[in-house]
Amino acid sequence: MNREDIEKTIEEAEKSLLKEFKQVEKICDYNQEKVLEAFRKNKIGEEHFYTVTGYGHDDMGREALDNVFRDIFKAESAIVRPHFVSGTHTLACCLFGVLRAGNTLLSVTGTPYDTMQQVIGINHKTSESLTGHGVNYKEIDFKEDGEINFEEIRNKVDKSIKMVLIQRSRGYSRRKSLSVDEIGKIVKEVKYKNPKCICFVDNCYGEFVEEKEPIEVGADLIGGSLIKNPGGGIVEAGGYIAGRKDLVNLCAARLTAPGIYSQGGAMFNQTRVMLQGVFMAPLIVSQAVKGAILCARVFENMGLKTTPSSNAKRSDLIQRIEFENPENQSEFCRAIQMYSPVDSYLTPIPDEVPGYDDKLIMAGGTFIEGSTIELSADGPVRPPYAVYIQGGLSYSHVKIVLKEVLDKIKSSVCV
Repeated sequence: MNREDIEKTIEEAEKSLLKEFKQVEKICDYNQEKVLEAFRKNKIGEEHFYTVTGYGHDDMGREALDNVFRDIFKAESAIVRPHFVSGTHTLACCLFGVLRAGNTLLSVTGTPYDTMQQVIGINHKTSESLTGHGVNYKEIDFKEDGEINFEEIRNKVDKSIKMVLIQRSRGYSRRKSLSVDEIGKIVKEVKYKNPKCICFVDNCYGEFVEEKEPIEVGADLIGGSLIKNPGGGIVEAGGYIAGRKDLVNLCAARLTAPGIYSQGGAMFNQTRVMLQGVFMAPLIVSQAVKGAILCARVFENMGLKTTPSSNAKRSDLIQRIEFENPENQSEFCRAIQMYSPVDSYLTPIPDEVPGYDDKLIMAGGTFIEGSTIELSADGPVRPPYAVYIQGGLSYSHVKIVLKEVLDKIKSSVCV
């Protein structure tokens, strides 16, 4: 393909996706109105942008921010803080905050992604892991056809299970991401067998992709990162937890201390940015989803295996493309890096990353380190050498990068 053929390929893919794009825009409009109503309900004003120092007592903005997230996610309570180091840290606070020695955690969506395996102590049982603290762990894998194994859920969920973990996104695996409706079906099965079982959803990469969120279908607790979807591409760090008030309090005590809960913690003048970020999030997420759909259609037309497919219902931001060899995987990431707004002059190489067993190849010229609502691509260097594309602050940027990616890898993948 020459440059003209590449542009024609992308243009034809866009024309074939009008129906899919219209649905994405409809979801964006719905979520934008939902977010706006949360701001109006909580009477957000300029006074909420000022933060206090030291212990952070009597911070009006911090409380208002929590309440906005609470109402967006239809929860009883929420805590939103820059003190969460990452999505993994946020989820760890949920697990360690709620579970105690002798309790059993059951993952019903297979083995969690790499960093969570160390938190739980699946392959690295250390004294600081969840299992090292005396918590029991079990898991149920997906069926061979990739569907949720409801039969096993019915068999294994009983009164001994304290918490069920539901990972919405796929992580670095071939499993599918879960829609909110599918999460609701899991919750229904779990509650039927054990009404007291806590259903906890790792909501990373899923916020605002659909019109509903997991709390609305019965989940008890959700958590996620602010340098992913709900930060709107401008929040510099942090995470959120939302759900039942008693559970959120337990998680808050893990982040701070018993007795402090969510009533302390200076916000370092981040409240305004976090409010603005979540206000922008529905639009930014829709741009990223449209970019992912376009990438899927273009690479499908080139004969590559992509999941989800370009016409599938989206439940998160992540687009997987399989290259079957490490050379093409690396070349793809280098092309992404070359046309990033930040660090475009750098060359990604596979390297060790804390929390992962395999070397990773990562491309992400992002304004915020590790931000995956900004356009990035990465993957573990292991067969079938898949690249996971996520993010994109603007659809136009995704298109520009896609042209250059096709130009760089056309000789090795075009059919």
